Amino acid sequence: MASQTAAPEQSGPQAQQEMSHRQIMEALTGLLAAFFTAILSSTIVANALPTIMSDLHGTQTDFAWVITAALLANAATTPIWGKLADLYNKKVLVQLSIVVFVAGSVMAGLSETIPLLLVARVIQGIAMGGLTALAQAIIGTMIPPRNRGKYSGYMGAVMAVGTAGGPLLGGFIVDSPLGWRWTFFVCVPLAVVALVLLQVTLKIQHVRRPAKIDWLGSILLTTGVSLLLVWVSFAGNPQYYDWISWQSALMVGGGVLLLALLVLVESKVEQPIIPLKIISERTTALAILASVAVGIAMFGSSTFLGQYFQVARGATPTEAGLLTLPMIAGNLAGSVASGLLITRTGKWKGYLIAGSILLIGGLGLAGTMNHTTELWHAGIFTAVLGLGLGMLMQNLVLAVQNTVRAADIGTASASVAFFRSVGGAIGVSVLGAVLVNRVSELATQGLAAAGIPVQGGSAGSSMDLAHMPEPVREIMRAAYGDATAEVFLISAVVAVVALVSVLFIKEKPLRRTVDIQPETAGKSTTAELAPAGR
Repeated sequence: MASQTAAPEQSGPQAQQEMSHRQIMEALTGLLAAFFTAILSSTIVANALPTIMSDLHGTQTDFAWVITAALLANAATTPIWGKLADLYNKKVLVQLSIVVFVAGSVMAGLSETIPLLLVARVIQGIAMGGLTALAQAIIGTMIPPRNRGKYSGYMGAVMAVGTAGGPLLGGFIVDSPLGWRWTFFVCVPLAVVALVLLQVTLKIQHVRRPAKIDWLGSILLTTGVSLLLVWVSFAGNPQYYDWISWQSALMVGGGVLLLALLVLVESKVEQPIIPLKIISERTTALAILASVAVGIAMFGSSTFLGQYFQVARGATPTEAGLLTLPMIAGNLAGSVASGLLITRTGKWKGYLIAGSILLIGGLGLAGTMNHTTELWHAGIFTAVLGLGLGMLMQNLVLAVQNTVRAADIGTASASVAFFRSVGGAIGVSVLGAVLVNRVSELATQGLAAAGIPVQGGSAGSSMDLAHMPEPVREIMRAAYGDATAEVFLISAVVAVVALVSVLFIKEKPLRRTVDIQPETAGKSTTAELAPAGR
C-alpha cells in the first residue's frame, strides 16, 4: 500500500514531497470512514427523537436539549482537540475519539431516563468535536489549499450521505421490532470497522513538539458558553424564570464575566486554546462570524425539520427520513460541485456568496410552511436550503486554512468548527425555546376555540401526542406545524449575517503548497513545513 513520504525530524533544508491522488485517497479512507460513522451516529437519532421523547416522557425542552447537549460538548471540546492535533499524533487522537464515541453510543442506547440520555449525548459530543477538528486538520496538513477543494468536497459528500442515510436508517430501525435503542447500538460495529481502516490506511508523520494545553482557558470557555446556553434555554418559560429576573442577571453576568476572563487568559498564555492572533485575522474573523450564522441556520432548522414531518404532518420516522432527502441532496450537490469547481478555477469567494443567498432563500421559503403545506413544496424549499449549506460549510474552512501556517491548521480549523457548533447550540436552544412558547400560544388558542379547558400553562409542553384524545392531538399537530415556520424565519434573518460576512472577506489566491512559503527568495525553509501530518 502506498504511504505518504514524510521528511524525518531533522534540521536542514529538505523539500516536502507532494502526495499523489492515490496516496491521498488511501490516507483518507479510514478518516472518511470514521467521519461517516460519527455523522451517521449523530443524525440517526433525528427521526427517533419524537419516539424517544414519548417513551421517556420528555418535553419539547428536553427534545431541544438532547440536541443541544451534544452540540455544546462538541463546541466546547473542538478547540481542545484542535490544539491537541497541533501537538500530538493525529492518528492516535482520531482513534481515541472513536472509542469515546462508542462509549457514549452504548450509554445512550441503555438510557432509561432523560438525564442519563443527556450525559450520554455529552460524551458523544466530546468525541464528535475530536472527529470534526481532526479530520479537517489532517486534510489541511496533507493537501495544499489549491487542491483541497476537491477533497473537502469528498468530505462534504460523506457528510451528506451520512446525513441522508442517518434519518432513513434511524426511521427504519424505530419502525422495526428493534426499537429506538438500536439507533445508538448499530453504530458500534461501524466504529470498529473505522478503527481498523484508520490503523491500516492512515499513514502520517508525527513531529514531536513541546506540548502545553491551556486548561484554564478550556474551563473558562466551557463554563461561560454553557451558562449562557442554559439561560437562553429556560428564560421566559413560566416553569422556570422570566427574561428579566435575578436568575437571568446572575447567569448572563456570570457568563459574560467568564468569557471576558477567557479573553484575558488567551492574551497571556503561551499556547492559547483559541489564539486571538489567528481568529482576529480578517478572513478568519469574518469566516467565524459567518460560521456562527451557518451553525444557527443549519442545526436550528434541520433539528426541527424531522419533528415537523412527524409531529405536525403525522409521518412515520421512516417517512420523515425520506422527506428530508431533498435537503440532503442539495447539500451533497452544493458541496461536491463547489469543491470540484474551486479546485479547477482556484476561485472560492463566489461560491460562499451564492451559498449564503441560497441559504437565506431556502430558509425564507421554509418560513412560509404550515401544517397544510404541500409536501412537494416543502421538498423544494429544503433542497434550496441544503444547496446553500453545501456551498458554505467546507469552503469557509478552506478559506481560513489558506491564511494560516501548517503548524496552526488544527487550531484554525477547530476555531471555525467551534464557533459553528456554538452557533448550532445557540440556535437549537433559542429556537427550541421560541418553538415551545409559540406552540403553547397556538395550542392554548386552539383548545380555547374548541372549548377544551387547559390545565395551568401546560399546553404544548408534552410531545406525547400518541396518548392524547383525537381532538387535542389534531390541535397540537396544527400548533407544531404553524409554529415551525417561525423557527425558519428567524434562521433566515440570522443567515443574512453570513452573507454580509462573506461579502467582506478578501479573496486570496489558494496557495499550491501545504505551508505558507517565506516571501524572501534565495534560501528554502521547507524543512519547517509539516511533513504531511503531525
